[in-house]
Amino acid sequence: MAEEQAESYLYKLEAVLEEGQLLTVVVIAKSDERAFSTAENNLLRHTIVPPKVKELSLVEKKPLGRQGVGYVVETSRFS
Repeated sequence: MAEEQAESYLYKLEAVLEEGQLLTVVVIAKSDERAFSTAENNLLRHTIVPPKVKELSLVEKKPLGRQGVGYVVETSRFS
């Protein structure tokens, strides 16, 4: 019997850095543990100096099985 593949999810996480900066990280993973690991790896690749992450939080998790799954990420406001 073929092993059933675990469903993938779209995760939205927020990282609070020690200097107070807030970063939103969106990843695809099959488990919460893998989502956190992938988010940390993406933070390392995104920055020149490894960031000092004070807190990494899972904000939303959505199954990828549906069409149109996504997130709106609020960013800076223009004056």
